[in-house]
Amino acid sequence: MITTEQAPAAMSHHELHHHQDHRHDHHHHQREEVDNRTSLNRVAFSATVHCLTGCAIGEVVGMVIGTALGWGNWETVTLAVGLAFATGYAMTLWPLLRAGLAPATALGLAFASDTLSITTMEIVDNGLMLAIPGAMEAGLGDPLFWGSLALSMIIAGATAFPVNRWLIARGQGHALVHAHHGHE
Repeated sequence: MITTEQAPAAMSHHELHHHQDHRHDHHHHQREEVDNRTSLNRVAFSATVHCLTGCAIGEVVGMVIGTALGWGNWETVTLAVGLAFATGYAMTLWPLLRAGLAPATALGLAFASDTLSITTMEIVDNGLMLAIPGAMEAGLGDPLFWGSLALSMIIAGATAFPVNRWLIARGQGHALVHAHHGHE
């Protein structure tokens, strides 16, 4: 019986190279998996920041308008969510249109790539704003309003990251628009 230590000596020249090549291929495959995970995480992070930026613009504008006008919670949240979806989709739509896609195609890609991410962010963000005591009633000059809004957006983004990662890993979400404009 040949022991593990004796194996390289007992192998023919061809077998030894095949064994070393296999180990190299296995190591290369493991490194590719790590690189793919890193790349996937990077793309998912970029997609999340992109989506969060679009959502935040609409969300903040909606919250500011509703609060400044003294609207109730539900009216303010409705406006904020509507504007968050509009600005979130617009952040994806404009680069696609600039890249020469037909408006209907670009709109379809924006809806397909962003809807689940925006929905996740909006549920978390607005749920937290409603749950934090006094956040929705605080005025625009109150640090409670801005601190609550910032915290809720950060948590919403963190919640959307695994959603975006899952979608991209399956060729969905921002993976659909990646080839059409220069997102990483």
